[in-house]
Amino acid sequence: MNNPILYLIPVLLDETSIEQVIPAFNIQLVSDLKFFIVENIRTARRFLKKCNPDININSLTFFELNKHTYKKEISGFLDPMKTGNSVGVMSEAGCPGVADPGADVVAVAQQKGYKVVPLVGPSSIIMAIMASGFNGQSFSFHGYLPIDSNERINKIKQLDARSYSENQTQIFIETPYRNNKLAEDILQHCKPKTKLCIASNITSENELIVTKSIKDWKGNLPDLNKKPTVFLLYRA
Repeated sequence: MNNPILYLIPVLLDETSIEQVIPAFNIQLVSDLKFFIVENIRTARRFLKKCNPDININSLTFFELNKHTYKKEISGFLDPMKTGNSVGVMSEAGCPGVADPGADVVAVAQQKGYKVVPLVGPSSIIMAIMASGFNGQSFSFHGYLPIDSNERINKIKQLDARSYSENQTQIFIETPYRNNKLAEDILQHCKPKTKLCIASNITSENELIVTKSIKDWKGNLPDLNKKPTVFLLYRA
């Protein structure tokens, strides 16, 4: 029996060509797998077809892992590995396991002693910090900020303060249709000299990665509505 592997498969961040951001090794590997744990089956099928137009989608087995999945179901997604079958994990965008429910199945695989292999591919968080000019040796990713307005404002103020007290880059994201409101809150509640990097539509033709002070961003914010965006704060 083969030693099964749980492969963590990065996918496209945008409607970018496969060849631009996905290594050829990944494309060959996904063509050989028969079992996938995915955040969205339709998106996963479309990605696999881009990797290999000749792939027989109907011969594949998909397990859906998202916010609607019960914790008790997750262990069963790894059942194919009991008989020597490797399994691929795919997020909705970018790298599985980072700001993504795929982390839950990886935790189960580690507990069971299965080999876990992360594959090379685009990560909006890492690419954003690379291009920001901020501290890449000490940074903290906070995921989504609170939806409640008062809680969100308090969190923004805390992150602004931490960037100074810890000399640490603060990174966070938002649901795309709320990006503009978050950006406005940042400009209103951070120190004027604090630096803000807005990294939007990473890897797409309309990619925007720009760093300015809060003061310089005022009156110059781009329209971020429905555009996947990473926000980064750092001390002056």
